[in-house]
Order: sequence, then C-alpha cells, then structure tokens
Amino acid sequence: MAFPVFKGFPRQTLTFFQNLAQDNSKRWFDAHRREYEDYVLTPARDLVLELGERLKKIAPGIVADPRVNQSLFRLNRDIRFSPDKTPYKTHLALWFWEGSRPRMECSGFYLHLEPGRLMLGSGIYCFPKDLLEIYRQSVIHPKYGKALREVVAETTRQPNYTLGGQHYKKTPAGFDSRHPNAEFLLYNGLYAGREMPIRPELYTPELIDLCFETFQGMLPLHRWLLALTRRVPLGPGH
Repeated sequence: MAFPVFKGFPRQTLTFFQNLAQDNSKRWFDAHRREYEDYVLTPARDLVLELGERLKKIAPGIVADPRVNQSLFRLNRDIRFSPDKTPYKTHLALWFWEGSRPRMECSGFYLHLEPGRLMLGSGIYCFPKDLLEIYRQSVIHPKYGKALREVVAETTRQPNYTLGGQHYKKTPAGFDSRHPNAEFLLYNGLYAGREMPIRPELYTPELIDLCFETFQGMLPLHRWLLALTRRVPLGPGH
C-alpha cells in the first residue's frame, strides 16, 4: 500500500492553534482556512496513514481513516449545550480504533496536540451502558479481573504513564465494596495516558517512532479492552 511519507508537523501547526485561541471566531478561521488545511489537516492525514500502518503490526484490526469524523476529530465544537460558545477546538485530536463497535465504543489509540503539550493515550473514554455492565462483571471475574490487575500494574509502572476513567465515589449497587478489584468498579471508562511537553520529534518523521513506542507501552490494556468489547454478558458461574 502506498501512502504519503510523514515529514513531521511544521512549526506553523502550533502557531495556527495559538492564533485561533486568540481569535476563536468564524471570521478569523475563514480568513485562515488555507493555513488549517496546509499546516494541520495535510500533515495530520499523512500521520494517520503512516502511523496506522505501523500500528497494524501490534493491532492487526486497527482502523486508520484520514477523514474528518473518522481518525480526525472535527475542529468544530458542539456548542448546543455548552456555556462556552467559541466555535472551534484549539487542539488536534486523532483516533485509531480496533473492534466492531462504533468507533468511540472501541478501544484504540489517541493523539492530542496543542501548544505546549502532546498527550498520547489508549483505551475507552466512556463505556456505553451495555459494555459498562460487561466491564463490571469482568472486573470481579476470577480470570479477567486478575488479568486486569496485572495489565494496570504493568502499564502504570512505566514512567509518566497514568490511568484514567474513575468516575463514581461509591461501589455500584449489587457489587461488594470489599472485593479485591473494587477500585475498578468506580470507573465508567478505562484508559492510559502519557503527557509530555512539545518535543523536537514533533517536527520530524521521528514522531512516528515516539507515538508507536508509547502506544506499545499501552498495548496490554488495549488488548484487555479489545477482548472486553468482544465478550458477551457474563452470567453467574462464568
């Protein structure tokens, strides 16, 4: 498969987002749309294609689709129910997912870029209702729960890797708060993240290596969650 060679993001990428943050208006964006296309969309699409090919080595079913609303998140904000009416996000967000569910119900790999910060992550941000129940049953399952503890320990022992998704303050009804895995019952999503300042690799093809190596460190969690999305509800005795 032929795909563009990712050369790195130009320095104008972050400048674009800095300027957008200062004048977050449709008037400004329309006047600078070409910059968005040249300095954000074009290198982002190249990155999706090349990093997607690399990720298939460790996640064969990964989807890397360089279209907006697929691997590229929309720049437009959903302001319908938000008190913040600024129309645009001031960051770039990319998503590579694996599984047969809708893309945001699958586990995958995430890249978030904004001035001053690069964040890489893996997992599921928020479980849909049916998957949340399967997750909870898996947490207390002797086999799957033990595997989860091992995966979390393996992930978080790496420097600067954090675990996210804790949401509830109390153990859900019907579950034992004294269970060895009770802390995981407080989660309504499960994901790992690694945040870092802007590094020189951002502007070079070596960003592919940085992302791939980071995502490799999150692979055990991704695989546990991928298996979760393929699991049928667990009844008593399973």
